[in-house]
Amino acid sequence: MSQQLFEVCANSVESCIAAQQGGADRVELCAGIPEGGTTPSYGEILLARRVLDEGAQQGLKPTRLHVIIRPRGGDFLYSDLEIERMVADIRICRELGADGVVFGCLRPDGTLDTEANAKLMKAAKDVENPDPQALMTDSQLSVTFHRAFDRCANPVEALEELIAQGFNRVLTSGQQPTAELGIPLLRQLQVQAKGRINILAGCGVNEQNICRIHKETGVNEFHFSAREPMKSRMEFSNPDVYMGAKGADEDTILQTTARRVRNTILAISEEL
Repeated sequence: MSQQLFEVCANSVESCIAAQQGGADRVELCAGIPEGGTTPSYGEILLARRVLDEGAQQGLKPTRLHVIIRPRGGDFLYSDLEIERMVADIRICRELGADGVVFGCLRPDGTLDTEANAKLMKAAKDVENPDPQALMTDSQLSVTFHRAFDRCANPVEALEELIAQGFNRVLTSGQQPTAELGIPLLRQLQVQAKGRINILAGCGVNEQNICRIHKETGVNEFHFSAREPMKSRMEFSNPDVYMGAKGADEDTILQTTARRVRNTILAISEEL
């Protein structure tokens, strides 16, 4: 039986710590979760690498650090300037010791933008004049194509293109709002992949449905957030002022907890 791998979508260094404590194999570090995930700051990546390394040194499971490369929310059709800064972000991730990056570009017609994806792949896989002082000894980053896949027009053709371009895995909900609803396409993609690329089932994966998704699709990699609401420690709040959308709950922070990560992993481990 294939080994299951568990990736936690971490929205902060604190969520990375909780993911590792709960037994995650990987984290995908993101900012801008309400926008679907955007590239985190230099400082966030730097500290995430440090705390995950410290956790491993203290006897916790080594947890790999992947970073989303997405300069903004919205669609996945990027300008030349956006691609240029995505390339720069990938190089920064490599310098800071990330294990992988997560990105995806589409054309206006819903096909994969193979040219833009190739530029980003080159930044992730190629090393030109490597710096002997670089923080990372292995500069070949693992590469995930993110849920831009769920917005593409033809997933069957797109999967073959991702394989041809050398992507290690694709994060997908089976082109449905949640991975549980996307089980039919996830199963089809898993069969089509034939081990040439890993299918990473994500969006809405939790303690209640992870076993069903695995049993009905054969997928062995899972992406979930395992977050819980944390009330703000502020004692004073001005209810008339919003930093974002009016009416949004800005006195609650959603953060990954080790308890939920552990429970989600146990749910499938005990079943198997």
